Amino acid sequence: MENVILAVKGMSCVHCINSIEGNVGKLNGVNFVKVHLNEGKVDISFDSKVVSLKRITDIIEDQGYVVELSKLPKNQSCH
Repeated sequence: MENVILAVKGMSCVHCINSIEGNVGKLNGVNFVKVHLNEGKVDISFDSKVVSLKRITDIIEDQGYVVELSKLPKNQSCH
């Protein structure tokens, strides 16, 4: 499983949470998705052998949101 945190612009209400969590959560290979509205972030855990990060970000962007960046989870670092 891969874990990413996406910075997503345009989320403002409970509808946004339900829309993103519902649409991303129903993708095959997505194990977990949680929107943090106040932080403008979406945590996602997924199997990259089943679904790509690009497919996930495309689903979010198709709903009218802007994915700004993806980051490694807090417990990992990039050297």
